[in-house]
Order: sequence, then C-alpha cells, then structure tokens
Amino acid sequence: MKSLQLAISRATAFVAFTITIAVSASAQNPFILDQFTADPSARVFNNRVYVYPSHDIPCTESRGRIGWFCMEDYHVFSSADLIHWTDHGVIVSQDKVPWVNPNGYSMWAPDCVFKNGKYYFYFPTRPKDTTNIKGFTIGVAIADHPEGPFTPLPTPIEKVNGIDPNVFIDKDGSAYLYWAQGNLYVAKLKDNMTELATEPTIVQDLPTKGLKEGPYLFERNGIYYFTYPHVQNKTERLEYATASTPLGPFKFAGVIMDESPTGCWTNHQSMIEFNHQWYLFYHHNDLSPTFDKNRSIRVDSLFFNPDGTIQKVTPTLRGVGLTDADTHIQLDRYTKISDAGAAISFLDTLDKSKGWQLKLTTPQAWVQYNSVDFKTKQWKTVSAMALSPTGATLEIHLNDVNGPLVSQINIPKSTTWTLYSSKLSLSPKNTNHLVITIKNAGEASIDYITFN
Repeated sequence: MKSLQLAISRATAFVAFTITIAVSASAQNPFILDQFTADPSARVFNNRVYVYPSHDIPCTESRGRIGWFCMEDYHVFSSADLIHWTDHGVIVSQDKVPWVNPNGYSMWAPDCVFKNGKYYFYFPTRPKDTTNIKGFTIGVAIADHPEGPFTPLPTPIEKVNGIDPNVFIDKDGSAYLYWAQGNLYVAKLKDNMTELATEPTIVQDLPTKGLKEGPYLFERNGIYYFTYPHVQNKTERLEYATASTPLGPFKFAGVIMDESPTGCWTNHQSMIEFNHQWYLFYHHNDLSPTFDKNRSIRVDSLFFNPDGTIQKVTPTLRGVGLTDADTHIQLDRYTKISDAGAAISFLDTLDKSKGWQLKLTTPQAWVQYNSVDFKTKQWKTVSAMALSPTGATLEIHLNDVNGPLVSQINIPKSTTWTLYSSKLSLSPKNTNHLVITIKNAGEASIDYITFN
C-alpha cells in the first residue's frame, strides 16, 4: 500500500489561513499513513467527518522521553466519504500555547465540539507553571471553522487536572466535560464552554480493577453510552456503560472491542453516526509493530442490537467505504484471508509508510477484498503490481474463490516489482467482492491491483 497522505501544510494557531491537501482514496486501515496518529476524536460538522487525533512522533534524547509517548502538536483530518481524507495541518502546537510547557511533548488525546457558532478544541498537556498543578491539565482553543485556525486561551480550565478530555452536548444544550485522572471524572460546563459550572465528580459504578481512561460519551435513542478503555488483564480493551442521563448512574453493559491480539497496550475510541451508519474510530500500532507508542488510527462499522446494546467490533484491515475499481486496490488490507499460504509483510521495513504487500505462497491460498465499486463502466483490463521468484498465475474471482472468473494474470519469474496486465473474462458491474488466488504451483507477492 503506497503512502497517499501528504503532509505539506503546517498551519499554526496564529496563522490566518490553512493550506489543505486532498489525499487519494484510503478506505483501508489504518487510514492515515504519512504520520503516526492516535486517540481519534471523530465529529460530524457540516455533513463532513473531522478527526482530531493525537500525533505520535519518535522520541530522541533532546525530544521527549525515550521509550515513551511523545506528542508535540495536533493535526485535523476531514472527509466527506470516509475514503478521501484531507490533512488540514497543525492546529495547535506546544510551543504556541502560552501556558504549556514547550518541552513537555505530552499533548495527549484531544476532543472538539461545536456550540454558539464556535468550535472548541480541548487538549491535555503539562503546564509551564507547576506550582499549583501536578501532572496534566486541560486547555481550550477556539476557532470559527472546524479546521481552524484555532486560538488557544491563555490559561487552562480551572479545577481540571487530568487527561483525555471529552465534551458531550445534550439535546437541551447543556455541555459536560469528562476526563481521566486515576478515576473518570465529569463536570458540567458553563455556557462559555471554557469554565466549569459544577464541581468535578467521579463517574460511579464502573469496574474498579485496572486502569480506566479515555472517556467518550454519546447518546442514541435516549440511551447515554459512556465508553472507555480499561485494562482488565494486561492491555486495554474498549468497554461501555449505559444510563438515562449524562451523569448516570451508569450500568456496565459490555465490551466493544477486545484486547489487541498483538499486544498494543493502549486503545482509544470515539463513535459517530454518519449517513445513517454508526462508526467506531480507534487506534493500533500497524506502522510500528515492535513499539506500541507510535500508533495509527483506524475506523470500522459499529452496529447495535434491537435492545440498544452494542455488537462487539472485530478490528479489520479493510476498514470502511467503497474502493473504486480504477484506484490501487490494496489486497494486503483484506477482508478475509486463507488460513495457510497467505501472509502480509511490509514493502520496505526501513520505510513502513510505504505500506504492505500480500504474499501467496501455496496453491489455492487466497485473499478476499470486499466492496469494490465498478459502477456501470465497461472494464477491459486488470493490472497487478507484483513479482514472483518462481513464476505464477493469479486468478481473480467475484465474491467467492469458486465464483465467476474475472481474469487470469501471468506473473513471470522475476524479483523486480512490475505492473502486469491482462484482459478481462467479464466486466463486473456495481459493487462486488474480489477473491484473488494462485491457480497452480508457484508463489507471488502483490502490492496492488487496479482495473482499466
């Protein structure tokens, strides 16, 4: 999977405009490749999805703490279809906020909401002045547009010590701030969105064993869902509790996503409804598999049972949204894969932003990639960026390994990446699932396929 995100805009809170870069289709997970991202707070503003993540960077001896989380600024990304994303550049930076320690490298999970004609961006970090504040506190930056420019307030919110701010605005306009600091806390906000209207209280009736952080509350059909990462065993899993009011009392309701199967210690979630479908945004360490402090954000569909309970989400590489047939279809971001003879690896271990490759090493090994949009065009050829140390023939089928044959692509013996093309046996229409397999003996590596 080639890196399609370009980070060439660097807008700060004091710049009067923001240059944006529209990126090509990225309907797979993770959906940002050119930088490390974590803790995604997704919001829908003006029929567009905006994601406000934290921004992991590698630590050095002069920057942050070696072996730990290191964040110095925030970007915002947006999309109208969850496929094509725009990086709006830096919106808040630790060296541009008056009260923030400019060498703290601790700008952790943020959030953003809209009220009173303004966009309020909440972010936690360490302050310059630690006389009356131990650890983290939470600040606010304000903008006229969801992508900024954001102007940070000169001081943090009083009486709030902690991380992972989340703001929920109820149907009556009341706003509530949730955050983490050992326990999970809540307080009502004043109408100005920058001061507390009530004293902080601990959110009650949650599991007492293990770390809890990253609160995120949303409402659906009169049920208030209080979600949070929780270390029940060794790493964080996503859990939730429900109530009939934003303040509870909450009742534990279940697990949204299990612990990472590869050991990523953290997770962090947000949920939105967009175009009549609910989505879960979260993170994993896809681009840094041996160091889980450099993470990458993902999105998968979220579903509810008739009684309002949440169906557990199984993380996918495929992600959400349609993939246009004439773009690079990244088979390594598969929907399903055979138990043997198929594997994923990095194209370049020294530059993981280049993405991954699919390796098929035994006959009948296969991979399935769902939701490819062929529209009503008349397709003539298919191409594969591939190499094969043995020579091999790829077969492309519709919907099933025994489904209609779309094409066969012969891959000659070679160790050089080459684009090979073949005519189609049939021209698919509308939305289809693709299954790719090796016809007979041989093995092949595939970067992507595309239709013409």
